[in-house]
Amino acid sequence: MKRRPPEYTLEFLLDFDGRIHWLERGYRIEFKIRRVEVTPRCPHGLEYSFTLHGPDGQRLLGFDNAHPVRAKGSKFKWAPKASDHWHRTEKDRGRPYAFKDADTLLADFFQEVRRTLAERGISDTVVKDAEKRK
Repeated sequence: MKRRPPEYTLEFLLDFDGRIHWLERGYRIEFKIRRVEVTPRCPHGLEYSFTLHGPDGQRLLGFDNAHPVRAKGSKFKWAPKASDHWHRTEKDRGRPYAFKDADTLLADFFQEVRRTLAERGISDTVVKDAEKRK
């Protein structure tokens, strides 16, 4: 594994692996993140999934790098080598996400969480914090 310089936000984020933030009315935010070998698919050396779920458990929004996605607009556009992408809605199959750093990823994710919750009239205040068994 290639050595990367330490980054405060990244170390902070890695501590969130397995965390669940419960919001009002049964909405929840889940974090999965771990270091992996640097590859073209994961050039930053992270495997992650940050998701917002509704009370019924359905994913409403997600940022992850579980699979590559093509750019919207043309079947002739090549998929990026990196698998970073996000799902804007529960039916969105994914759109490429330009990973810059852990801080930006977290800021972009929470910006979309706030947008999605506001559309449903839900507060983004965490009412309970839990950790999933790993």
